Amino acid sequence: MMDDHVRRIRSRFESAGYQIDEDEIRRRLNLLINEFKVPVNEAVRSVTNYFLKELDLSPDKLVAKRESPEVKISEIDEPGRWVTVRVKIVQLWESESENISQVGLAGDETGTIKFVIWRKSGKPSVEEGKSYVFSNVVTDSFMGRMQININKLSEIQEIEEDIQVASSQIEIVGALVAIQSNSGLITRCPECNRVLSKNICPEHGKVEGVYDLRIKGVVDNGESVFEVILNEENLKHLTGMDVESAKKMAEETLDRSSVLDYLKNLLFGRYLKISGARLGRYLLVNQVDFITSVDTEELEKLLEVV
Repeated sequence: MMDDHVRRIRSRFESAGYQIDEDEIRRRLNLLINEFKVPVNEAVRSVTNYFLKELDLSPDKLVAKRESPEVKISEIDEPGRWVTVRVKIVQLWESESENISQVGLAGDETGTIKFVIWRKSGKPSVEEGKSYVFSNVVTDSFMGRMQININKLSEIQEIEEDIQVASSQIEIVGALVAIQSNSGLITRCPECNRVLSKNICPEHGKVEGVYDLRIKGVVDNGESVFEVILNEENLKHLTGMDVESAKKMAEETLDRSSVLDYLKNLLFGRYLKISGARLGRYLLVNQVDFITSVDTEELEKLLEVV
């Protein structure tokens, strides 16, 4: 495995016309990975940056635009590859990083994968539920899971095909132990669906927002914790509240936070039975119900089953 990483770094420089010492690559990788326990992808990145500085090169010198092979999500199993994928956008997530334009989950019939569109790439926004061809994207690994990165040399093309996404459904029973910020009655950008802050979209500036209702929370099933998003449909099913009733409550109290307080009182600490697709710590909710009128013995049985 070490030899593979050494060859990959060396070949990147050789393809750009530069020769670097293979023994020095191996020495530095070994030091970072085995001595300092740096994750492999971070070590490869660090060693690459070291030689870039030694040769006074910019990262662009190592990258040549290419026609990358089209692969299925299940075939992405190592970082540093240039690939093309045909995917449907399953879910968009919020990012606190100013360097990221969009981040979320994409999938095809073989599986799902996290994708990141870097802001400097200048690429158009994608929408949930639509299908795209991501050309010349770079595979990467973060926290032990594969992802794909869209950069300046990548291309995004919307397609009419309705790509079917593989389902990896699980069911859990757990308590809602945390409700995160940006929950309750929120507003979204009508163009890209991002959550607004003071009617400002990071992509489209000041806009007239569209109201939405959600809870971003953490569910603990006794063995693992899952980050979940309960949308308007989920919340109406659980509490009877929808966007219109939430807007009415906010207008009557002159305080939008009253909606979140109301939902917290109904949901926080309650046991939920949730089915959905798991991706690392995320659980994409398909169906959710309260666990009610259940004694301790029955609840323990449920927790053992799931």
